[in-house]
Amino acid sequence: MNHPTISIEALLVLDAIAEHGSYASAAEHLDKVPSALSYIIQKLEDQLKVTIFQRQGRRSVLTPAGKHLLDEGRNILLAINKISEQTQTIANGWEPKIRIAVDSIIDVDTVFPTLKRFLDQYKHVQIDIKEEVLNGSWEALIEDDVELLIGVPAPVPNQKGLRTISLGVLEVIFCVSKNHILAKSKEAISQEVLVNHRTVIVHDSAKSIVPKITIGVIEQSEHFYVASVEQKIKAIAAGLGGGFLPLNRVKHLLESGEFVEVKLLTPLPTCELFIAWKTVNRGKGLQQLITLLTAANIRV
Repeated sequence: MNHPTISIEALLVLDAIAEHGSYASAAEHLDKVPSALSYIIQKLEDQLKVTIFQRQGRRSVLTPAGKHLLDEGRNILLAINKISEQTQTIANGWEPKIRIAVDSIIDVDTVFPTLKRFLDQYKHVQIDIKEEVLNGSWEALIEDDVELLIGVPAPVPNQKGLRTISLGVLEVIFCVSKNHILAKSKEAISQEVLVNHRTVIVHDSAKSIVPKITIGVIEQSEHFYVASVEQKIKAIAAGLGGGFLPLNRVKHLLESGEFVEVKLLTPLPTCELFIAWKTVNRGKGLQQLITLLTAANIRV
């Protein structure tokens, strides 16, 4: 079965006529004579065996079929323009898209302003963000699922070709909801006391890196597992257990009295966070984004 061919030129002519309201105005815009546009539209109508425009007084008005062709044709023209822009972008050393894994431990709200500044300057680059946890973040970079990690915790894998910039050491506290039995404690709690209470743990999202890691696990206690730090905060608020959390993520809950910090006799875990990428990824977009993130001095 032979299908009629719709040329890009015909779609451009159709778009111009609809946009400018007449063959004469469209012809002037396209630097063509009106008769050339009439011929292109007539040929398209013959190919499709439909009427695209009908006369209403001095105006040419789209038929329902013509309106459908215009709407779908504009989608095609937009796609063609996008392909052209992306091709030129790649040829000039810019990536069409930068994939980022933001570790769950980071409050993504602290990252978005920098991403907006980047996109305001480099509108031709798309940003694709996903959330990972602990070794799952490193795994995403190592396996080329992303080009950049933000807020990924130590330890840095012993693998060549990884570059990192430290964001600093995250201040971590052990906290419970205001109704938890440990919230009434006035003294620092020992490990022996803590193991008698359920703790909330965030799963490492790694699928193949072994061993998976967690931060601040109370080994002998009962565990309630969640998929993200945001879920961990909500689980602790619901009274499902206590757990280690970044101070900057729960400061407002401590101030409101919803959460209570529990002092521990054992040293609290330290957690250094990094921006990380592969040295083989040399795209201009990635380099500019790293520069902006470094200058932003993201608070951890």
